[in-house]
Amino acid sequence: MTLYKKILFLLLALTLNTALTYAATQDSTLVFKNEDQILRVENGISIFKDPSKTLTIADIIGRKFNYLNQKVPNLGITSDKIWVKFTIDNQSAAENLMLVIAQPAIDSITLYRINNHKLYTSSKLGKFRPFHERLVNNPNYIFPIKIARQGRETFYISISSTDQIQLPISLGTAKIVLVNDNNKNILFGIYAGIIIIMILYNLFISFTVKDPSYIYYIFYIFFVGLTQATFQGYAFKFLWPDSPWLAINSSFLVPFFSGITTALFLKRFLQTKIETPKLHIGINLFILFYFIALGLWISGQHINSIKCLQTLALFGSLYFLYVANVIRRKGSRPALFFLVAYTIFLLCVVIFVLRNFNLIEYNLFTSYILEIGSVIQITLLSFALADKINIYRKDKEQSQEQALQISKENERLIREQNVELEIQVNRRTEELQNSNLTLNLTLKELKEAQSQLVDAEKMAGLGQLTAGIAHEINNPINFVTSNIKPLGLDINDLYEVIEKYENLDPDQNIQEQLTSIDKFKKQIDIDFIKTEINSLLSGIGEGAKRTAEIIRSLKNFSRLDESDTKPVDLNEGLESTLVLLRSTLPPYINVVKDFQQLPLVECLPGKINQVFMNLITNAIHALKIKENPQPEEYIYITTTAEENQVKISIKDTGTGMTEEVKQKIFEPFFTTKQVGEGTGLGLSIVFSIIEKHKGHIDVVTKVNIGTEFIITLPLNIQ
Repeated sequence: MTLYKKILFLLLALTLNTALTYAATQDSTLVFKNEDQILRVENGISIFKDPSKTLTIADIIGRKFNYLNQKVPNLGITSDKIWVKFTIDNQSAAENLMLVIAQPAIDSITLYRINNHKLYTSSKLGKFRPFHERLVNNPNYIFPIKIARQGRETFYISISSTDQIQLPISLGTAKIVLVNDNNKNILFGIYAGIIIIMILYNLFISFTVKDPSYIYYIFYIFFVGLTQATFQGYAFKFLWPDSPWLAINSSFLVPFFSGITTALFLKRFLQTKIETPKLHIGINLFILFYFIALGLWISGQHINSIKCLQTLALFGSLYFLYVANVIRRKGSRPALFFLVAYTIFLLCVVIFVLRNFNLIEYNLFTSYILEIGSVIQITLLSFALADKINIYRKDKEQSQEQALQISKENERLIREQNVELEIQVNRRTEELQNSNLTLNLTLKELKEAQSQLVDAEKMAGLGQLTAGIAHEINNPINFVTSNIKPLGLDINDLYEVIEKYENLDPDQNIQEQLTSIDKFKKQIDIDFIKTEINSLLSGIGEGAKRTAEIIRSLKNFSRLDESDTKPVDLNEGLESTLVLLRSTLPPYINVVKDFQQLPLVECLPGKINQVFMNLITNAIHALKIKENPQPEEYIYITTTAEENQVKISIKDTGTGMTEEVKQKIFEPFFTTKQVGEGTGLGLSIVFSIIEKHKGHIDVVTKVNIGTEFIITLPLNIQ
């Protein structure tokens, strides 16, 4: 049996042997003892397959799991939803740990933890979400967990993937995990650097020798490197972090293009159409089957397309080796290089498969065996291309009749290479200069945009202020204007009575004239007119009083751009703010004020009023968006005086915030509101104003309970 038949037999046997590692149900507990080491979750997990993909964690907890007797679980390619169960006993001194699933190819993964019969659900991760939403900025799936010392917790993991499901699970402290991750990043960075150098090197050579083989080879190197970057998760992290579509589809598209470019490079490099026309047709058939697999993927048959792709990769590699061996027997040196390079890479693939099936140890070397194999393969193929150039050069030298002509030709080639290199350097220098100019322009635009956003936030506050003023002034003015007409009618009636008295004729019967006037007074109900005039005048006075109150509030906010500090009563500022925001309060929101007597505070009153406006507006918004509001919701505003400082508390019974949101609320441009409802600068401006006054602001919040902002200001900022 030849070497290639043995390799084929071994790969097929391993591929068909995925079901031999299940054992009877066991209940193993993994013990984490040393916080200075990584714990590999080996031989301690159980699995359950859900073909319906509809079972929830509540359905799964009571199900019977199958113990998996594998150091690194390998579940193959399946459309089932996989549930994994394991228990960890923390015997170390650390509580805050990180659970690492080093398989970036998984489409969707969710961690559930059971502690004291309570279910805690971690955030759902996967390639269907942008990369920045991950819990830890890492290509692998990392879940921060907390296990009490001497504590034991059970974990469930649900997994869905169209790719091969392999689960290298490990546990460790953040420090050790990050050190391990840094080592991995360095190694992959070296690999990526080699790939980039090889691409640039061969690109440069292609400009020199004008050989189309280099173009095919450059694409081949690119997709080989991109394939490894995709499998390791770096492509998602660095190349398309905001595109879940690419993250999901790259597991097929990148290997697809890698296979296509391999076939095209083989055809061009070994001249298969000339050397082996019949085998050349076979290569075209493989390319056709790759496009059939693409059609399956587009039609939604992802599992079948992945299986088809892997089958094509397996048999295609062996077929390409066979083609290279046939051409090698004809004395082709490029075919020999290709044969050696591909044989080494295929052996690395065998080691990779053996590691996947736990027949050899999972370690640093075996985890990077594909990268090592691809680097060796690319290097040897570069040598093959270089050797091919050397053959061409020797043939050319032999065809030359005179050594002088050969020398001149070599001199010309060197001169052209130097010129080309200088052009590349100048071009790159110009690109860097242009990039630097672009960056400076971008920085300037960003600063202008930030300034515009701050102005927009001010205008938004001014808009709120204007709306409040318009609404508040409109009510008393309407009240005054509505009283003017009936008051005028009543005054006209009085004028008419007075006129009748003035027109009394002494020469006529006085008693009859007085009787007529009394009759008219009864007709117009003079007593009611008196009462109504008093009522209307009282209403007009109340409207004028409310208008004056609004004007006083407006005068407070007219000092928004003052630059000099002055002693002010903060209670007055709060009252003014509430007057202007009165129209935005729904009927079910009650404002409870508890204002103590405060000493005058040296401050910028307009800026402090802006703080009050932003915080109270946010409190109103939190109550308005509450999903299940109570019949009565409250905003509590309290002021207290302490030694050399005052405190202002603004508390609501709204939605509250998570700890994660709380840590970010004062960051510029961070907002939890819908798009178009805010700029994310309100609380950032609040924070900067308080800082300028040498005060500080504290936040006390709880989800669905409410939020309290506590502002502390010194009496004098000097």
